[in-house]
Order: sequence, then structure tokens, then C-alpha cells
Amino acid sequence: MNDFDTFWHEAKAALRVALQWFFLAVPMGLLCGFLGTLFHLAVEHATELRAAQPWLLFLLPVAGLLITALYKVTKCEGVGTNNVIRAVQSGEPVSILLVPAIFLGTVLTHLCGGSAGREGAALQMGGSIGWNLGTLLRLKDHDRRTATISGMAAFFSALFGTPLAAACFAMMVEDVGLTFTSAFVPAFTSALIAYGCSLVFGIVPTHFALTAPELNVRTALLVILLGVACAAVSRLFCYTLHFMEHIVPKLLPNPWVRVFAGGVLVIGFSYLFGVGRYNGAGMSVIIAAVEQGQALPWDFLCKIFLTALTLACGFKGGEVVPSFFVGATFGCVVGPLLGLPAEFAAAVGLVSIFCGATNVLIPSILLGFELFSGAGLELIALGCGICFMLSGHHGLYSSQTFVTNKLRSEYMSHKWRVKVKKEEE
Repeated sequence: MNDFDTFWHEAKAALRVALQWFFLAVPMGLLCGFLGTLFHLAVEHATELRAAQPWLLFLLPVAGLLITALYKVTKCEGVGTNNVIRAVQSGEPVSILLVPAIFLGTVLTHLCGGSAGREGAALQMGGSIGWNLGTLLRLKDHDRRTATISGMAAFFSALFGTPLAAACFAMMVEDVGLTFTSAFVPAFTSALIAYGCSLVFGIVPTHFALTAPELNVRTALLVILLGVACAAVSRLFCYTLHFMEHIVPKLLPNPWVRVFAGGVLVIGFSYLFGVGRYNGAGMSVIIAAVEQGQALPWDFLCKIFLTALTLACGFKGGEVVPSFFVGATFGCVVGPLLGLPAEFAAAVGLVSIFCGATNVLIPSILLGFELFSGAGLELIALGCGICFMLSGHHGLYSSQTFVTNKLRSEYMSHKWRVKVKKEEE
């Protein structure tokens, strides 16, 4: 075969693959964009209704019983983001019934004041849609995994308005140190289409007005110190979530009793800590920290505890926005003690603790770029890097594996990965 024949053969193969991903990315982006927009509006309206009718908080135990019943009917008990990650890693199937289950479960949790996020739910819905659409189109196993990644990226993008970070996050979250680069074009295309759908329906992308200090040696050193502190908080956040996830089911093995008692406890602690401040996703507190430099010293601790309690007891949502809350409030309080502006330190904390908790460095930096329009990107990236390096070989998702060591330039054997995982947990 001469050079021309080789070129022609490769060109036809590339065109065939491009057309395949185009016909996957378009319906994926449209479907996830529409459902993501619907989910965003449902959660927003639920949050507004709870704020207007504070008595809804007292219905949280009843909402928990409804969520438990819903998951039993759909046979999605115990299914979550880890299952979607395994779908990409090993081709594990994901039930399409997870979409209505996590959709309604998350809306009920927010409506009645559970302390949870929404992006984790978005990853689950997007991954489920992607895997099942790939199965419907009779894609091969490895192509179905790409479809799963594309669904995750599209739903995340529709919900948060950060298509580039969403695509890279979906490509990198499964295995730290490994990037599914072949999935970038379909994932990014799906994310862009979903983002466009959300704009058509009037969803405003999440952006923060930020003024960054001058980049110099002093500010770099201060950000390094903040990054070290964020790594410690990231470890605390993940440890608390996993500890509660294991200990609560042991103390209350019956899921009906567990979710009802958990709802009662969340109500009690909400009144103890401050009703409304730590319920739901807490975007208003995040905005106040990043744009106004306002946060209470104990905000991050209260949010960690209530989020861990909410999710461990069986309520639904996600951990991503709570990580934003924890990072923004922690940075806002600690930053001025180091000599950094409160608002900017909140921004560094927000992105850094997200990075440390999810173990995705590059997507976190891109998230910082899209959220803050590039302001202070170098310093934010420095904080992310330090937090990523020191946050340990564990995170929010137990199915996540580590292909490379976070501290040394070496690959980790399977045996060593298991050993590190056990030591960290």
C-alpha cells in the first residue's frame, strides 16, 4: 500500500468515526440539554418554594420515605455516581430508571431542605442516558463508554454552564492520571449543544464577578499556604462523607427508619446551625463569599456535617456544590488571615477543594477559568495544584482509580493502587 492509499484509507476511517460521533453527539446534547434545563428549573423552583414556605422543612422525613419507596420501585437502591464511573471503566450497565429516580429524589431533597448538591445527580442522569443511548444505537462496548462520558458532560454543562470543564471532567474523573482523549470531540460537542439548549430556555450560566490581586512572589506564596490548608479541608470533607456513609447504615440498617430518623436529625441541626443557611445547595452563601467576602467561621464545618448526614441517610443530590460551599466559605475566612482578599481567597478555595475532592486537576483549572472569566487564573491554578498534590489518594468517588501517583512521576501498579486506597480509607 503506497502513501496515497494509506492516507485515503485513514481519511475514510476518520470521516466514518466523525459521522458516527456527530449522529451521537447531536441527540445526546439535545436530550441532556432539555432534561438538564428541566432539572435545573425544578431544583431552582423547589429552592425558592422552600425559602418562601419554611414549614416545608418539617416534611423532610416524609420526603425521605418517598425517595426510599421510589428507589425500591425503580430497583435503583444503592446506585449512584460510582456506578456511572464503573460504566466507563468496565462497561457496567446503568439502568435508565436511574434518571427519574435521581431526578425526583433530588428535587424532593431540595424542596424539603436536605443539604445536598445537584451536579452529582447530573452526572448520574447524563451517564445513564449516555450508556442507554449507546446501547440503543448498538454501539460497541468501548464506544458505549464514550457515549456515557458524552452524556455526563452534556448534563453537567446544561446544569452549570461550563461546557469545556464539563467535557474534560467527564473524561478524567474515572481514572486519575488517565484521559479518554478519544472522547473529547463527542463529549465537548454534546456539552456545547446542551449548553446552547440551556441558554435557549433562559438558564443563566454560573459566573462570578472577581477581582484578582497582582501576580507576584508574595501572592503566590500566600496562595500556596491557602492551597495546603484547602488540602486538609478536602481530606476532612471526603473522610466525613465516607465515615457517615459507612457508620449510619450500621447504626440504622433499616432504610425506612434510617431516612426518617435522618430527616428528623437534619431538621434539628438546621435549627441549631441556622435554618436555611445550610439547607439545599447553598448557592446564595457561595455568592456572598466570592462576590462580597462574607462568610461565617463555622460555615464550612456545618456544611460538611449536614451534607454527610443528608446523603448517608438516603437523601439524594450531589457533593459537588457542597464542595464549592465548603471551599468558598473556608477560603473567605482563612484568606484574610493570610493576607489575601476575602473574595479572591473564596474563589481559590472553591476551585481548590473541588479539585482535591474529585482529583481532577485540569478540569478544575478550566472550571476556574469559566466561572471567573479568567481572572487570577494563574493563582487559582497554583492553589488547585497544591491542593491536588496534598489531598491524598482518595476522594468523593470510591470507584475512582489512580493510574499515576499524585506525588511522584510514576505509574501505580494495581497492587499498589489497592494498598494506597486501603491506607487512605
